[in-house]
This record gives sequence, structure tokens and C-alpha cells, in this order.
Amino acid sequence: MEKVTTFGVLFLLPVDLGGLVENVLPSGVMSIANSLDEFIVENERTARRFLVKIGYSKRIDDIVFHVLNKHTQTNEIPSFFKSLKNGKNVGLLSEAGCPCIADPGQIIVNIAQSQGIKVKPLTGPNSMILALMASGFSGQSFAFKGYLPLEKRDREFAIKEMETTVSKIGCSQIFMETPFRNSKLLSELLQICKPNTLLCIAVDITMESEFIRTKTISEWKKNPPDINKRPAVFIIGS
Repeated sequence: MEKVTTFGVLFLLPVDLGGLVENVLPSGVMSIANSLDEFIVENERTARRFLVKIGYSKRIDDIVFHVLNKHTQTNEIPSFFKSLKNGKNVGLLSEAGCPCIADPGQIIVNIAQSQGIKVKPLTGPNSMILALMASGFSGQSFAFKGYLPLEKRDREFAIKEMETTVSKIGCSQIFMETPFRNSKLLSELLQICKPNTLLCIAVDITMESEFIRTKTISEWKKNPPDINKRPAVFIIGS
């Protein structure tokens, strides 16, 4: 009789955004993370730091880490699934927040789905959703635009297009930038957007220094916040 192979489960493990981990991650999620000893991660150092933070009980040095980032070669990825295909559970860790949202983990989930491997998403913080919740903008109709183009002309077009979308159909436009370019993006938003356009700036979400405010562009111009090198989410809405 042919042996039937039972695949392991790919757990999608959210990571805290900062602050007290127990305030944003359910104990059940941390328990599952503690039960695993093999992870697919974007950065091994920050993954180790996170596991220590949640009180990981196994020897950190015994963990198998598969690194998935812009340097990962396509021919390396099949090896990430060897344990899963042999019946072992594996965790997919985000750098911060939920895996696969503005995160390369979707590549792994896509392959897992195509190969019949069970994917189990777990509850945790998502900066985009938390920012939207606190913005006062529509949660019925929204779009996450991710990172805006780097080229100045393309970025200006993207900003104007989002502003137009909000004015026409009221669909909240969520976007972000790397922390060291936040100040530059805010400056461009204040220059490009119309004075009455509403902009929510959400900074350091879930941390003690959390700042989430919604104002018109003209109001922000009077007293722009210092968001340099701080994780931020921006929303244009109505």
C-alpha cells in the first residue's frame, strides 16, 4: 500500500510593532511560536530577538531559520518546504506586524497553497488596519497602496491619483514609507495635496510614543509633526 504523506502546517505568525508584546499578541499565538523550531524569516537577527521577547523556551541555537528577502535566490526556496512536506509544522515570521502584508511572505504562502499545504493565519497587529481604525475614515471602502514610487514624478502622480479617488468615490487610501524617508514624503504631501484634503498620520503604532491624528493639509502645514526615522502609516480619506 502506498504511504500517505501528511503535510505539516504553515503558521503565519504576526510580530509586535513595538511596546509590550503581551498587549498585542494573544497568548495562544506565542504558545504556537514556542512549539516550533523552524521558521521562514526576513531577517534572522530580528527573528531571534522576537522569539526571546516572547519567552521562547527552546534553545535558540537549535532553531532552523530560512531567510527570505531580496537576496534570496529562487532556487533556494524549494528547500524551505522540505520539513513541511515531511509533516513538520513551520512558522512564517514577519519583520513587524502580519506576514504577507507589505511583506515578501506571500511568495511562500502562494507556493504552499499551490501544493496543498495548510496555511494557518494567526491573530496579531497590523499597522495599516490599526491606523485606519483610528483615522475616522471609511472602513467600508479602502485600498492599501503600499510604498509609493521612488521617482519624484511618479510619486507625485500617485499622490494626486489617490486624492482624486478619495474625492470621487470616498475610498480611503492607505500608504507607507520607510522611516528614514518619512519626513520627505510628508513634505511632498503638504506641497502636492489640496488644502482641504484630509490626511491621517499614524506613527509608532502600539508604542508608548504612539501618535495618530487626522487633519486637513492646511492644518498640518501650520504644525507638521517630527516623524523622521519613526515607523508611520499615512491615509488620505474623507
